[in-house]
Amino acid sequence: MSALHPDLSPDYEKISTLYTSKLWHQVTVSILEFVSNPSKTLRCTAEGGNSYLALFHQIILPIDKKLNPLSLARIASAVANSLLVVPAVPGSSTGGDGVAARAVLENLLEKKAELGPAATLYTESKLALLKLTLTEQDTMDQVKDMIKAGSKILDSELEGSADTIVHSAFYEASMTYRKMAGPPEAFYQQAMLYLNYTPLDQMSADDKYHLATGISLAALTGDGVFNFGEILEHPILACLNDTDNKWLLELMHVFGDGNVNEFRSVTTKYDAQIRSQPALVSRADLVQEKITLIALVNMIFERPSAERTLHFTDIAERISVSLEQVEWVIMRALSLGLIKGAMDQVDGTVTVTWVVPRVLNQAQLKALANRFGEWAVNVSKTKDYMGDRIPSLA
Repeated sequence: MSALHPDLSPDYEKISTLYTSKLWHQVTVSILEFVSNPSKTLRCTAEGGNSYLALFHQIILPIDKKLNPLSLARIASAVANSLLVVPAVPGSSTGGDGVAARAVLENLLEKKAELGPAATLYTESKLALLKLTLTEQDTMDQVKDMIKAGSKILDSELEGSADTIVHSAFYEASMTYRKMAGPPEAFYQQAMLYLNYTPLDQMSADDKYHLATGISLAALTGDGVFNFGEILEHPILACLNDTDNKWLLELMHVFGDGNVNEFRSVTTKYDAQIRSQPALVSRADLVQEKITLIALVNMIFERPSAERTLHFTDIAERISVSLEQVEWVIMRALSLGLIKGAMDQVDGTVTVTWVVPRVLNQAQLKALANRFGEWAVNVSKTKDYMGDRIPSLA
């Protein structure tokens, strides 16, 4: 291998020295770092066959019982991915071969008893992702079954104990499946879980851009997705700045603010871009309904709890609908569990007793902090008032 890749001789020499010294942990760490380096992967698969595969079969597998199972699974995944980096090398049966890539992970899964649940789930997740990438026949049903079984494992055997990279691998596979199979709200949920367990610095710029685009479209078009604060506070959306999809970031902020007038302005300004997105075009009515409902929720949230009896005329003006439509909007919000309360159709008012919890942005948090301060002052005044009027028992 050193002769085939002279520029990587120091890496091979280091691995050889550690192997000869039987320093298995250090060997594992060195090989994992080696096969996880994208630039080295390109060099090791560019000519003369895939040297990663040879390293895996001749060095790793003979000592697999001495290695950490999860590290072994991560090495196997990196080797499998390296087999897809370049087209098949003439005269080689492995380079760029999806069948060989699958074989690496499938052969490892034959040792489930030795791997344990965490390494097994990690390997199964990477295999599912590989199958989705290759879009093989019957892939969707197989991946669906894996995700269902994997979710149970996370909730039972690995609850609170699995490494975050296991969760990341599982939710990446689940997210990719949902992106292909739908619905958008399921993709949004799995994508948010994936982001919770995956540092952004571990993703490529292209991956971050495509994920930010996909998760934004899913938030806008997904049924039941009304909490935009969760994704708006995540730094991944910054990847849309200075790109062709910057308009999508503007639209997301409009939804977070629940500003109907600004929504109309943005959709008019970026009409061509919006029409180029089939998801937004096919669910245009749902998107319009969503901004209206979010505007209503934001209007209620901004009011003190003691002043949450709203007149239909005020609501109609805030959410930009006719007075006749206000009752329908309120009933829709009640049915979706966004608010709780009661309507008085005679007086044309609605009294709201509860608003759905949401992730708040900085401006909303400051407003809430001010409201807590006002509440504390009122409590203090009430205490003093009661103290002045209740006779002492002494």
